[in-house]
Amino acid sequence: MSDFSISIRPFGVHAILVEWPNKVDEAILNDILKFANYLESNCLDVAKWEIVAAYNSVTLILRQEPIDFDRLKNRLKQWHAECGDSKPKQKYLWRLPVCYDLEFGIDLEEVAKKLALKVPELIQQHTENVYTVYGIGFLPGFMYLGGLPKSLEIARKATPRLKVQKGAVGLAGKQTGIYPQESPGGWNIIGNCSVPMFNAKDENPCFVNVGDKVQFYAIERAEYDLHKIEGEVGIYKLEKTEWNA
Repeated sequence: MSDFSISIRPFGVHAILVEWPNKVDEAILNDILKFANYLESNCLDVAKWEIVAAYNSVTLILRQEPIDFDRLKNRLKQWHAECGDSKPKQKYLWRLPVCYDLEFGIDLEEVAKKLALKVPELIQQHTENVYTVYGIGFLPGFMYLGGLPKSLEIARKATPRLKVQKGAVGLAGKQTGIYPQESPGGWNIIGNCSVPMFNAKDENPCFVNVGDKVQFYAIERAEYDLHKIEGEVGIYKLEKTEWNA
């Protein structure tokens, strides 16, 4: 039996939205992931259904035909009550390299000044923390990473940029994240990650999953350039370990 109550509502003709209490909480996220894994393993045909978990919800999408909402709503409530002993999928800790050179960290000095930090202090705090992937969206492969230290919380830029560089690492509110491709954006850019976060040609285009952990580590410009070359020829090895906490 879950410790959290859920609400269920239609999300168009072909989707249904299951919602948990509306707050960012890792215990809620774990309950969501446990339920999503239970649905995938025991209840729904994953060849037909798309299951999207994020923050405080699971969206279930059935593209081939309209959903019988009343029938599925009752079954979802039953399944949620039954999934108490199930476990979420294995989570991983990904260590991702970031170059904080001012060429990439175009807002780094401004952010440090606003937060009353020296640049090395900001980098240290950003890299020593472990973040939780609460959602993936906005752009394919864009991770919303929660768990930012309060000392690094900063508002989005008042005027978004029309172009933010691929790989840019930013801060916004209580979150940090990586732009997986060039796009408009209003986050404060403090560095650039040398690892591509999304590749449509791969069988698994985004290697990170909701619920995984991310920790950044600082690299020099020469190492950044080397990683880029290794990525282009397909020999770069991601640093990943199982997360069992």
